[in-house]
Amino acid sequence: MELTGRVIVVTGAGRGIGRALVRRFASAVPKAIVAADIDHASARSVASEVGGDAVQCDVSDEADVARLVNQTETSHGRIDVFCSNAGIAVAGGPEASDAEWQRIWEVNVMSHVYAARHVLPGMLTRRDGYIVGTVSAAGLLNHLFAAPYGATKAAALSLFEWLAIAHGDAGIRVSCLCPQGVKTEMLAAERRALGTNFLTEGALEPEAVADAVVEGIAAERFLILPHPEVAEYFRRKAGDYDRWLRGMRRLRGQLLDAAHRDA
Repeated sequence: MELTGRVIVVTGAGRGIGRALVRRFASAVPKAIVAADIDHASARSVASEVGGDAVQCDVSDEADVARLVNQTETSHGRIDVFCSNAGIAVAGGPEASDAEWQRIWEVNVMSHVYAARHVLPGMLTRRDGYIVGTVSAAGLLNHLFAAPYGATKAAALSLFEWLAIAHGDAGIRVSCLCPQGVKTEMLAAERRALGTNFLTEGALEPEAVADAVVEGIAAERFLILPHPEVAEYFRRKAGDYDRWLRGMRRLRGQLLDAAHRDA
């Protein structure tokens, strides 16, 4: 899909990957671009840079997502590209509280369900539309220290796969953005919490990730992998699951040992 003349919505647009996406999409001369974020001030800031619209939206609240879609369709006639980008991280395993598991499920999974539920009817009527989900390499490969994050990202990947299967023949294109480390506030917070450089080496700037998204949309690829090595890791996982699990346990142990030595 070409982005020129399109109506584009980005959630989680106030910072990180979302902000970089808004800026990069604007360079393609869309018809309109809508920056949505739970932090209205940050949404207004990035929208003002590109002459776009700013909408305050809590993506875990279906009413907010419905309002975002309805407001955009009323103002601009349609939504051509919806980037369901907002997400959060929660560390730990089963011991993480029910409240934290529920919170990350609502943001990292249900937000995509709500987006699809409300944006698909218009796209299906026109038999044209593109949905991009920011998932993470954790959706393909899990996460060594954060079960809630890994589990919800895997669930999000499965949802987008289903959308591509169910609606691909009706003109709906779907892509999943699955980067490893990206130089965002989320990665910095993870580094501080874990006391390890896990994923910080080789981390990309958000602008490089946004470039990869534009290239992926142009090629209409389902998996957008700004870190190409993720494809090889995924092949290894599929080729010998037990060997891959042993390797992941070994890597986790090495990182924990390094963190303890540096503590």
